[in-house]
Amino acid sequence: MKKNTIIFDLDGTLLYTLEDLKAAVNHALILKGYKPRSLEEMRHFFGNGIRYALREAEPEASDEDIAGLVSIFKEYYREHCLDKTCPYKGIPELVSGLAAEGYKLAIVSNKVDMAVKELAEHFFPEIQVAIGESPEVRRKPAPDTVFTAMKELGASAEDSVYVGDSEVDLATARAAGLPCISVLWGFRDRELLEAEGAECFAETPDMVREQIEKMNS
Repeated sequence: MKKNTIIFDLDGTLLYTLEDLKAAVNHALILKGYKPRSLEEMRHFFGNGIRYALREAEPEASDEDIAGLVSIFKEYYREHCLDKTCPYKGIPELVSGLAAEGYKLAIVSNKVDMAVKELAEHFFPEIQVAIGESPEVRRKPAPDTVFTAMKELGASAEDSVYVGDSEVDLATARAAGLPCISVLWGFRDRELLEAEGAECFAETPDMVREQIEKMNS
């Protein structure tokens, strides 16, 4: 069956968000008296949602402190999620081209749902469905966000492809029964992704299209 539905991860796949995430995390850490973390450290913290990232940033924090850090992060990030965030080079053309050709497009992310929807609407109005972390659906690597996106798009696992940059995305695609294209411009490197079992790679956005066309040939 032709792959006509593309489900994208957001951070590290469509958007470079790391600097705004770093600013929000460090704002929360400093307010709570913890030391700030570097951009390179942040690269490895994200992928499993903000609570996990803050736990990685401050392993000694109590559960109560983590809850406070999450609250501070969300308030700050809501106002600053567009300060330095931008699409990776070639991504707008990839998305608009796929939409023009009739592909069904979705975003699924472990970022809070409000931010996912705001960023998707701002940068990618062609993408029909955008789903983030919320009480209603389990976060990735559970397949819930993918299943919800496919349901809203009227798609199935047989006609869908997942595109992401991390080991969390690989696990999510496996759980949902989808092939995964692992991009190499995001938060993880090829060595880590290969160790996690990745087999299909894209070094540029154009290569995402090539991999989709190969699946459909």
